[in-house]
Amino acid sequence: MGSLYSEYLSPSKVREHYNYTKETLDTQETPSRQVALAIIIILCFAIVVENLLVLIAVARNSKFHSAMYLFLGNLAASDLLAGVAFVANTLLSGPVTLGLTPVQWFAREGSAFITLSASVFSLLAIAIERHVAIAKVKLYGSDKSCRMLLLIAASWLISLALGGLPILGWNCLGHLEACSTVLPLYTKHYVLCVVTIFSVILLAIVALYVRIYCVVRSSHADVAGPQTLALLKTVTIVLGVFIVCWLPAFSILLLDYACPVRSCPVLYKAHYFFAFATLNSLLNPVIYTWRSRDLRREVLRPLRCCRRAVGVQGRRGGAPGHRLLPLRSSSSLERGTHMPTSPTFLEGNTVV
Repeated sequence: MGSLYSEYLSPSKVREHYNYTKETLDTQETPSRQVALAIIIILCFAIVVENLLVLIAVARNSKFHSAMYLFLGNLAASDLLAGVAFVANTLLSGPVTLGLTPVQWFAREGSAFITLSASVFSLLAIAIERHVAIAKVKLYGSDKSCRMLLLIAASWLISLALGGLPILGWNCLGHLEACSTVLPLYTKHYVLCVVTIFSVILLAIVALYVRIYCVVRSSHADVAGPQTLALLKTVTIVLGVFIVCWLPAFSILLLDYACPVRSCPVLYKAHYFFAFATLNSLLNPVIYTWRSRDLRREVLRPLRCCRRAVGVQGRRGGAPGHRLLPLRSSSSLERGTHMPTSPTFLEGNTVV
């Protein structure tokens, strides 16, 4: 066991692998690189804030505690962590990379693979839930909440296991000829295995949606109401955006497997493909809130509260002789504004 992990803390191993797979080592911190770094961090901050607002909205409103929205919340959680992982990956890239130990490098790259796995499994869970809802299959039973939570927990455990395989031993330390060019401490076979698993899952998801649409268009299409069909359209858009964003990155990883070392210069630009893939985590919350009026209202509520608080503070400072009346008025308006929990208000508002 000691010999297997003896090189994990060696400060020279990462440089050795990058020297073998890369033609040149770009270690200069140029102004353009610093600007790109700042832009990426800002985008990742937006990813974290957007998905955090979605998670808060799903958690605080019992209307969103159905299976569908819990799985969407799980997807938002994976997108939020993807934003955090990409910030860490960006800050620890460039010149910093060559100073990392292998265990630090595995943690950096493994976090990205874990969040990607969680996103893929969330999409699979959503597809299964939509198939269950459309086909009217009795799957969950009386303890459906417990089973949904177990399914979400299982998806994260599988993601952790899949992303943690390299640090557990499936890497190319000591076997330079087996190394990936894009990910120089990962073996090409591991990269191919992960891309294959994700591709098979995505194909299964597409097959499920084709099956769902066939059911909807059949003579039994009356099983799906307008809201169900609208929600189906939303998750189909989410799936389509995921495929569009991640297809270039999957393609570059497949090319990495096929190309001998230093024979495909495009592999040295792989970070652009992964940056494009990260846009998926930015777009998903936009899709949710654009397609659902109720979710949009709930997501924007914290922002409205902040703006209202700023407005009240401004009125306090602007008219010192009339402080009590605006405060009472604002308070009563808030009580009136928060009445929408009544069934009359909620009914028919979702246009997912």
